Amino acid sequence: MSRYRKIFNRIFASLLLLIVFLSFDQKTFAQNGEVLFKANCSSCHKPDKDFTGPALKGARDREPSKEWAYKWVDNVNTMATADPYAKGLVAKYGSMMTQQNLKVEEIKAILDWADTYTPPGPPPGTPVAEPDNSMLFGILTLVLGLIAFILLQVNTNLRKLSDEKEGVLRSEPVPFYRNKIFLMTGILVLFTVAGYFFVNAAIGLGRQQNYQPQQPIYYSHQVHAGTNQISCLYCHGSSQDSKTAGIPSVNVCMNCHKAINKYEGPDKLVREDGTAVNGTDEIQKLYSYAGWDLKANAGKGTYNPDNNGDGIPDGAHPIEWIKIHNLPDHVYFNHSQHIKVGKQQCQTCHGPIQEMPEVYQFAELSMGWCINCHRETKVDFYNKADSTGNKFYSIYEKFHEDIKNKKLDSVTVEKIGGTECQKCHY
Repeated sequence: MSRYRKIFNRIFASLLLLIVFLSFDQKTFAQNGEVLFKANCSSCHKPDKDFTGPALKGARDREPSKEWAYKWVDNVNTMATADPYAKGLVAKYGSMMTQQNLKVEEIKAILDWADTYTPPGPPPGTPVAEPDNSMLFGILTLVLGLIAFILLQVNTNLRKLSDEKEGVLRSEPVPFYRNKIFLMTGILVLFTVAGYFFVNAAIGLGRQQNYQPQQPIYYSHQVHAGTNQISCLYCHGSSQDSKTAGIPSVNVCMNCHKAINKYEGPDKLVREDGTAVNGTDEIQKLYSYAGWDLKANAGKGTYNPDNNGDGIPDGAHPIEWIKIHNLPDHVYFNHSQHIKVGKQQCQTCHGPIQEMPEVYQFAELSMGWCINCHRETKVDFYNKADSTGNKFYSIYEKFHEDIKNKKLDSVTVEKIGGTECQKCHY
């Protein structure tokens, strides 16, 4: 009987240890429609109103069939040129949705959440915190551990009383702080928890997710790319033709701000810490960098004279922007490969840039993050029949034939070498 009791105690201790691990962060193991929406759809969709794409609330009722959304999300590139309803969406919103790789149940969870979505109730200005049950799970774990400890002590005392009644002589039980099972369990928990945080800290060395420095000029992407709908490629034109996206020169800014010398936008400019920003003063900073005299030329403005003959207006100098997205030197990343060939949107890596008053690093940009994207992103092969797709991938004849013969329904970047080490490290 004593042997079975020891086995039971060990199994119980193992289950308790498992509960402790699972309770560290329940968000890792549980997702819902709102979480999936924020992670995959929020940069282009709103639940209750049209945005860059249509509102998701009631989408299944507007579409040709209840299953249309599931086909669309998984076959964007094909349906955008073949399906009448998809063609209408592309024509209406002026852009095609980024190819996603979501399971049917995940799409259903997003649409179910959107259908039941109601705008937040508290009045404007009332802070609404996201529910976080981590503390609750931690307390429950401690309570369960305490109950387990009490039950073990009760079991020991009952056994002692039973032995005394039956006249069985046993040695005194080992105190819990000298019990090898308890000590070993505690050591394993300690090393596991410490190892978890140590490894995470080591993996995160050098990463800058959510990094948001204060720039020399307050430049709002929300105003330029959001409110005024200026294309990213106007300022970062090299991103589709070269390795780097490039930082626009002062002259690019002056193309517009020769005429726009005051900020008269509908939204107030505010920094992350709540400090108000005078947009007109920020434009004046730009003029000082450009060597532009706003008062000259009868108030129309003109560049300062080039008295020293160096080819630039007197007083002009480059803007010393602070770099935000910075990959290690041993990592190769080509913007044109992703934008022009892979047809990725800027938001894939940079997040909802059109909603950012001040730019911050949205994605973690880790190797695992990049590899997961390559494993999930489907290749847009060139279709000779209707001349759609990307000719860059025309060399992969085997995959073309496999798709044509229905052996494969799609091919991810991983299948064409997207996870090979030398693709990014050489």
